[in-house]
Amino acid sequence: MPKNEEQKPRSYRSDVMKKGPFKAAARAFLRGMGLDDDDIAQPFVGVVSTQGEMSPCNVRLKEVAEQAVRGVYRGGGTPREFSTISVSDGLVNGHSGMHFSLMSREVIADSIEIVMRAHQYDALLCIGACDKNFPGMMMALARLNVPGAFLNGGPAIPGRFEGKNVEIKTVAERTGQMVAGEASAEDLEALSRKAWPASGCCAGQFTANTMGMIAEVLGLAPLGSSTIPSVYSERQAMARRAGRQLMKVVAANYPLPRDLITRESLENACAAVSATGGSTNAVLHIPAIANEVGIPFTIENVAAVFERTPLITHLSPSGPYLYADLHEVGGVPVVLKELLKGGYLHGDCATLDGRPLAEMLAEYPDADGAVVMSISEPRTQEGGLKILRGNLAPEGAVIKVAGLDRDSFDGRARVFESEEHCLQSVLAGDIEDGDAIIIRNEGPVGGPGMREMVTVTALLYGMGKGETTALITDGRFSGVSRGFCIGYVSPEAARGGLLALVENGDRISIDLNAKTLHLDVNDEILARRRAEFETCDRSGKGYMVEAGYAQKYIASVGPASHGAVTHSGNLHWPNE
Repeated sequence: MPKNEEQKPRSYRSDVMKKGPFKAAARAFLRGMGLDDDDIAQPFVGVVSTQGEMSPCNVRLKEVAEQAVRGVYRGGGTPREFSTISVSDGLVNGHSGMHFSLMSREVIADSIEIVMRAHQYDALLCIGACDKNFPGMMMALARLNVPGAFLNGGPAIPGRFEGKNVEIKTVAERTGQMVAGEASAEDLEALSRKAWPASGCCAGQFTANTMGMIAEVLGLAPLGSSTIPSVYSERQAMARRAGRQLMKVVAANYPLPRDLITRESLENACAAVSATGGSTNAVLHIPAIANEVGIPFTIENVAAVFERTPLITHLSPSGPYLYADLHEVGGVPVVLKELLKGGYLHGDCATLDGRPLAEMLAEYPDADGAVVMSISEPRTQEGGLKILRGNLAPEGAVIKVAGLDRDSFDGRARVFESEEHCLQSVLAGDIEDGDAIIIRNEGPVGGPGMREMVTVTALLYGMGKGETTALITDGRFSGVSRGFCIGYVSPEAARGGLLALVENGDRISIDLNAKTLHLDVNDEILARRRAEFETCDRSGKGYMVEAGYAQKYIASVGPASHGAVTHSGNLHWPNE
């Protein structure tokens, strides 16, 4: 080829930071970090992880990041490592620290955006391993819309105790058995020493693994990547492969996150959650991810998919199998392949390597019949979660129905202004069968931060009251929660939702078949209570309005029915 016909070198976003005579000082900075001319000329790839000693989920992510860096180098990129925060739900449950768990999702997304936009990196590889890391990182990928990928740091393997597999759910519910006098403190302590034998996120289909699955379904993560246990050497190879694949995306400039996150792929994500009895927290995180690409996707859209998608797995917390078991039978793609067979997935959605989802799934095995059931013989025809509506939740509330034995509840209200107030009564044995427990002032604003009620739910289930009582809250639940638990009630009490007007002794009726949640109090009485609510001093009822991040969060956070997001979404940067 004649010299004058040679193709010009490709330009990158990062060129604005490093090319030309006026960027000599910047190149001095880069050389100060050990880069040479070839490194500087290549596209810069941000590799962000939540490595740290905040939880067993995050503690080995440095090793995963190191392997991802090798993959990026091998693929022709110059990796730039950085880190962001993480909050361990397992360590902040049951005290004031839980206020900051959901808040951390926004900080994770914002902090990644700040580093990426400030340094003009050309691509982004995210490595997370805890409940809010996953959605926060996916939100950042969608917001930035540079070539990007996500990698789960991996689930934990189960422990063994008394000849059985055990995990964190076993410990949480054994605590309730101890309170009920059915287990000793010594037995509980012995169990806790065996339940988490190595690093990794929670072993069941709780929030972290539900979101890892969603990353695969959306096409942001390599298929088959999320179920590889943290301690398996296979995960190192997967990290290198993810780095190399990302560089192929950089070369083609396709598919970008907003090519992957579409209304159809979001519906696929909802279908996967329903089919696996996934965490109720997905109802918050899927709309939040959609918000970042400007797709209106609320609890109503989630409900429509839940209602039409059957449950086809036996994963914990509603079944005996863990994520390591799912990995052994082929991983998340096995679930997706069954859903595709039944017409419950959009098979033409793109994946990280650019091929359609249906084409990729053809390479995976069929359902094994135990961990994953055939779509022609589902565990239940309806999915593992339902959205309820009624005068108590006109904008929706969420319940996990996978594993429930009853489909209705009619009881008397027991009202608590915060989780702590309720916990005192539970521990004192002051909760009776037939109680409809109300925990309010725990929503995005009222909490603030929408704490999860896992301590209460685990105790109730362990005490044998998981279905003889109901729990209704404008707060969240952990992915490990099970029982007759209804959360995410919207609008929340702090924003004047009817939950704020419930009084002790009121009758509350719940019908899972009709998908209703109703307060049986006449309109005249409710009007009088509403007038009193609007004029009363609500200080000291669970609100935590103070300086610092909580104050900023309260001022910006939206309702749970729209994902509890803090900005209007679909952000574009002038040079994109």
